[in-house]
Amino acid sequence: MLTDSHCHLDLPEFDRDRAEVIERAAANGVELMITIGIDAATSARAVALAEKYDSIWATVGWHPHEAESLTQDGLDRLKKLAGHPRVVGFGEIGLDFYRNLSPARVQEDRFDDLIHLGLELGLPLIIHDRDAHEKVFDHLKSAGAERNGGVIHCFSGDYALARRFLDLGFYISITGAVTFPKAEALREVAAKTPLDRLLVETDAPFLAPVPRRGRRNEPALVRYTAAEVARLRKISFEDTAAATSANARRLFRRPEGLKSRA
Repeated sequence: MLTDSHCHLDLPEFDRDRAEVIERAAANGVELMITIGIDAATSARAVALAEKYDSIWATVGWHPHEAESLTQDGLDRLKKLAGHPRVVGFGEIGLDFYRNLSPARVQEDRFDDLIHLGLELGLPLIIHDRDAHEKVFDHLKSAGAERNGGVIHCFSGDYALARRFLDLGFYISITGAVTFPKAEALREVAAKTPLDRLLVETDAPFLAPVPRRGRRNEPALVRYTAAEVARLRKISFEDTAAATSANARRLFRRPEGLKSRA
C-alpha cells in the first residue's frame, strides 16, 4: 500500500470531485494521504478533512509565499490547530526565492519563527525549499531542527545536498518530477537516498507525473512516482511502496498506522 506524503486536498481544484479523488486514491492502493496546511485557513480545512476520513492525516503550517501576512495571531492559530490529534506535522514552511512573493528577509524572519514554533510543539517539520538551499539548511541547522527532524518536500537539489539534509535528520521526498525527461539530478537522488529515509508524494494538485504531466495531479497518481523510484533502485514496486509507507508512519510518529489517532 502507498502513502502520498504531501498533497493539498483542501484546495479549490478539488472542490468539484474531492470525494471521488479520495475514492480513486484508495482504488489505486493509496492507504494514507497527508494533506498540508499553508496558512491558517487551509490548515483548518486540512484538519477538517482528517477528521472526516481515516485515510487522511493533516499538518498545519504557513507557506513562504504568504510570509508577509503572518502575524502573532496567525502563529497562535497554528499552535491551537496543532493540538488536534489528527495533526502529525508542522508545515509547509520554508523559503522560496524563485517566486519571491514575499520579500526574502521577511521570509527568513518568519521561517525562524515557524521553525521554533514547530520545535516547541514537538512536531516533524515539512520544509519547502525552492532556490534557497543554503539558506534553508543554515536556518534549520542554527535552530537545532534535528531535534524534531522532518522532510524536505518536493526535493529539488542534487545528491550532495540531499546528503547534508539526511545528516541533519531529515527525510527526502520525491515528487512526480522524477518522471520528467530532464530530471537527471533528481533521479540520482531517488536512486541513492537510503531507502529508509525516502518518501514519495504528489504535491497534488501540482506536478502531475508523466504520463499525466500538465494536468491536475491527485493522490492516486503517486503510483507513477513510486514505480519510477522502484525502477531506478532496481527493486520491486511492492517493496518501494511498503518502505516509503513505513517511513511516513515513522516520520509522523504513527507506527500503528491509520487508526492511531492519539
